[in-house]
Amino acid sequence: MATVFLGIGSNEAAEDNLRLAIRELRRLYGDLSVSRVYRSASCGFKGADFLNLVVQFESSYSPLDICEHIELIHNLAGRRRGSDKWESRPLDIDLLIYNDLVIEERPVRVPRDDVLKYSFVLRPIAELAPNVRHPVTGRTFLEHWQEFDATSHPLEEVSVDL
Repeated sequence: MATVFLGIGSNEAAEDNLRLAIRELRRLYGDLSVSRVYRSASCGFKGADFLNLVVQFESSYSPLDICEHIELIHNLAGRRRGSDKWESRPLDIDLLIYNDLVIEERPVRVPRDDVLKYSFVLRPIAELAPNVRHPVTGRTFLEHWQEFDATSHPLEEVSVDL
């Protein structure tokens, strides 16, 4: 069994779409550890604020299988794939970490660069798994969070019933 971390975000009907994602992920993978939910400004474009969280679970599915499941959930939320990566979206789920695998070829790239790049990914993953080590740096997620410039992309914890 692999330990898997997924990042989940939405800025269109965000609470409803986060609930849909959690419901479908529980159906597929069973028990999930779910971080708190954080509001952050859209990054890379002007749009509504995002709600973001991270989930952790154990799975025997391959990284490619998980990516295919993610696309099915995106479709349920009505996500439209456009040419612009930086746009509003009902749901964005990313495979962040899969055990200590390092894969750098599409369609699967793990660990995802976003883990160390964005507060809305690093803070919730450090919350869920502070002592887990990043597969490339070998440092814990808590160590990375403690050194992260949280002012670069401020977060606000929000209460969402998932």
